[in-house]
Amino acid sequence: MDARLHSTPYPTTGTVVTDAGLETWLTFQRGIDLPAFAAYPLLGTVEGRAVIAEYYRQFLEIADSIGAAVDIETVTWRANPDWAATLGHDEDTLRSYLSASVALVREVESDWSSSSPFLVGGAIGPRGDGYVLGSTMSVDEAASYHGLQIRHMATEGVDLVTAMTIGYVEEAVGIVQAASASGVPVVISFTVETDGSLPCGVSLQEAITKTDAATDSATLHYMVNCAHPIHVARGLDDGPWTSRVGALRANASTLSHAELDEMQELDDGDPDDLARRCVDLRRELPNLRVIGGCCGTDHRHVAALANAWTMSCS
Repeated sequence: MDARLHSTPYPTTGTVVTDAGLETWLTFQRGIDLPAFAAYPLLGTVEGRAVIAEYYRQFLEIADSIGAAVDIETVTWRANPDWAATLGHDEDTLRSYLSASVALVREVESDWSSSSPFLVGGAIGPRGDGYVLGSTMSVDEAASYHGLQIRHMATEGVDLVTAMTIGYVEEAVGIVQAASASGVPVVISFTVETDGSLPCGVSLQEAITKTDAATDSATLHYMVNCAHPIHVARGLDDGPWTSRVGALRANASTLSHAELDEMQELDDGDPDDLARRCVDLRRELPNLRVIGGCCGTDHRHVAALANAWTMSCS
């Protein structure tokens, strides 16, 4: 395992603010159609880049307001070969979008005047749907499949790659192996259902311990995303494995993934209640310090969370 994977781009202490539910913000609040729920094609127009930059800058302001570091993720959750093919993009086109995604975050970085760190995260999504597993890959297949995206973003100079909405262990391990081969730090984020278990049916504890065992604990930490804090809490216990969870990007809604897929209107929940419930998870997750949102959330939810988080630390 590449030793660089055990070093961290994160500050050694303090809160790190990341962004929120980009795709639902674009769809429901900006009325932008996203075929295949993919945001990265917006990078192909001046107007698209402008709206994404506007979205990013909201989180810079939130992080600066509480003196936190900021981790801005590229808009590349769907930017892998299978999803790109559904949009008519070949590998060369996909690489150009990956380069553009990193360049845009670096452009936004010029607005960051804080002395706290600014991190560029390269977002990785699952090969499949993310909520309904369908066909799955072996570890070697996953490493090969995700290698293209990870290698290119590593070459473009991301500070880390963040694999979000991962639903089974083999894909997670393959992603870590691909990151190892590219020498870039990696965060694995599992998603959970309403009972706190992964879409594949295993517990969060089992997913984390098995991934660590297979990769010499090479991930910087684990994250849970695209689940409400109520659902995350159902999968927790007081075991030592919980110390490996360092980040949370929660959904605004308490609905299941299946229910959310059927929604025609945005369920954006209650930002203050969401913030309180995220803060409450700190009792079970002692190393939780990277905070942001997922589906249905925007700057309001992350601002409420950042303020509640700061108050709980004082």
